[in-house]
Amino acid sequence: MDKRAFLKTLTGAAMSFAFAEQALARVEGFSAEALAGDEKFWASLRKGFRLKPDYINLENGYYLMQSQEVLEAFIRHVREINYQASYYMRTRQFDDKAAVRQQLANLLGCSSEELIITRNTTESLDTVIAGRNWQPGDEALMAVQDYGAMLDMFKLQARRYGMVNKMISLPNDPQSDAEIVSLYENAITSKTKLLMICHMVNITGQILPVKKICEMAHSKGVEVMVDGAHAVAHIDFKLSDLDCDYYGSSLHKWLGCPLGAGILYVKKEKIEALWPLFGDSGYADNDIRKLNHTGTHPVHTDLTIENAIAFHQKIGSDRKEARLRYLQHYWTDQVRGLPNIVLNTPSDKTRSCAIANVGIASMKPAVLAKTLLEKYKIWTVAIDYANVHGVRITPHLYTTPGELDVLVKALKELAGA
Repeated sequence: MDKRAFLKTLTGAAMSFAFAEQALARVEGFSAEALAGDEKFWASLRKGFRLKPDYINLENGYYLMQSQEVLEAFIRHVREINYQASYYMRTRQFDDKAAVRQQLANLLGCSSEELIITRNTTESLDTVIAGRNWQPGDEALMAVQDYGAMLDMFKLQARRYGMVNKMISLPNDPQSDAEIVSLYENAITSKTKLLMICHMVNITGQILPVKKICEMAHSKGVEVMVDGAHAVAHIDFKLSDLDCDYYGSSLHKWLGCPLGAGILYVKKEKIEALWPLFGDSGYADNDIRKLNHTGTHPVHTDLTIENAIAFHQKIGSDRKEARLRYLQHYWTDQVRGLPNIVLNTPSDKTRSCAIANVGIASMKPAVLAKTLLEKYKIWTVAIDYANVHGVRITPHLYTTPGELDVLVKALKELAGA
């Protein structure tokens, strides 16, 4: 990038921050529902992101780009830590990270003594899966729609310790919470030790009734581990409302942090029984920090979490959730029920938010994704397993209804509707 282009980028970033501040001031006092369809406001916020013009990005679920405001903060942290080098790492690092950890605990509604910063959801939940004292015949219960990395870790424990993995399959459009709860309940036996569930199923966007599942499982003496990779900073909730035993999430998704930031929550009384993946004699057995010994790592990523939280809170969790749900239903309501179009996401608006999955009955998901990109310049991801056959569509706050109109037009043409 030449000097002129670099200065233009900096100027654009500064202007986008001002636009965002002005837009937020204008809507102060607006309800989340009233603001969800206010295109003037969201167009102002869109200016805070540097968007690639080559395609419409509807695959924000894998990795959500940082806003320019957060990105510039990240770069400042990189420069400052590089400047101070080992002095920073041996003096300020630990206090700064502890402060960020406390902010995350405040955001999520738990004690900082129950939370550590990890690199992603996989690391978080695999720490729990591999940290248990599995005995031959012990059972873990999960769904075929759960994330592959955690399923693989359960398979590894089965090979190593002789524990047993039991699987259920989730319906794509459940009729009630009771239907979901009973699926898990009917699969629990006296040997079941751990139940893994998604807060939000990554391939369909379905939100599960976590608290009700936890209540049921706990009544039978079964612990619950929740994959919240897509829930944190996407839907408005507190961990204290869920009553789960373990919770993992990735902050590079909906919180908009740099790559390499996640969280692991472990209920206080469950910490002591978990074995660390990496040895650390510096902390007591009941101190969650014993699970966090991963060596020297990019601390500037962790520091940027504070900036991402600030950006998220300026918008507001309730406003963000309302807008994301509005965008999803803007397009799904137009195509649901049309011939040859298959929606793999619940029709009940309370059971999903931004993420949805759509298929064309006559097209393989990989062909659909390729066609959407090459013919319509829409970037998505194909899903073709676990009774889900389609492409995942994930808009974000900068997505416009006009861009979703392109998607709707494409789906109707491809389906012959």
